[in-house]
Amino acid sequence: MLYLGYLDGHDLGPDPEGPWREVLPLRPGLVLVDSDLHRSAVYHALKDHLPPDTPLLVAELHEVPKFKGMAAGALRWARERAPT
Repeated sequence: MLYLGYLDGHDLGPDPEGPWREVLPLRPGLVLVDSDLHRSAVYHALKDHLPPDTPLLVAELHEVPKFKGMAAGALRWARERAPT
């Protein structure tokens, strides 16, 4: 499953540990997460990487969103992991 995470401008750093296969930074504070676990597990793992009281949003994606101006290769990355 793909999730979109809004981290209020925060960066997780390279290869953050969590219940996911991979996290792709789209822009500062915005990530795509590839995980088999439910949204709550992803939310709490991302929350643990952020300073207390940081605004956080995690949304399950059922298809690849339309976007431009994000990290190079992000659209291809998302399409390769999107549910079929």
